[in-house]
Amino acid sequence: MTARDFAKRYGLLIVLVVLVAVAFASGITKHITLSELKAQRLELVAFVDAHWLAAVSIFALLYTTVVALSLPLALVLTLTGGFLFGPVVGALLSASSATLGSTIAFLACRTAFGETVAERAGPRLTKLVDGFRRDAFSYLFTLRILPIAPLLLINIAAGLARVRLATFVSASLIGMAPGSFVYAFLGSGLGEVFERGDEPNLHIITEPRILLPLIGLAILAMLPAVVRLVRKRVP
Repeated sequence: MTARDFAKRYGLLIVLVVLVAVAFASGITKHITLSELKAQRLELVAFVDAHWLAAVSIFALLYTTVVALSLPLALVLTLTGGFLFGPVVGALLSASSATLGSTIAFLACRTAFGETVAERAGPRLTKLVDGFRRDAFSYLFTLRILPIAPLLLINIAAGLARVRLATFVSASLIGMAPGSFVYAFLGSGLGEVFERGDEPNLHIITEPRILLPLIGLAILAMLPAVVRLVRKRVP
């Protein structure tokens, strides 16, 4: 393998790994917290009011980078987006940025990892890869809308399964949108929560009134795959 081929295959993955190390070494991850948001909320709101476009751009770039590096900060950022930009704009920014960041990680995995890695993967990852190979869109949509697998594991499995880029982007964006709206709406009320000295309900998405409709959407998404499977087995 030439140096050019090596860079083409592993370059993006290496860049992401280096950036992860830099992020943790710099301590920036310690500042993306709800307590930090509470302490700096007046300054942040003033900046958004004075420089809305710049604030949107910075937020989108930060969110995309966090997801691309698979840092466990997306929930805090979604709440922050709802607090700073309102539930609609905050949700749209979060869903689109999460999709872009996931796509970057997905492309890095799809480029760097070959069939050999897929064959030697652990049972959980192998199960995800098999699911993507059966029906990529429905399977990915279900995994995005229901938080039943880590984001990094999903991106790696989709890369190993060689999911089409258009399928990955569309299923991710549509699947992430409902959860983004839920948490952005919760974030839009953080001002009152902070004033009362309370803590936001971060487990709201597991409540029946939220979770059941999401499960319904996931079931609808999986129906085409189930129908195809039944047709194959019925003579």
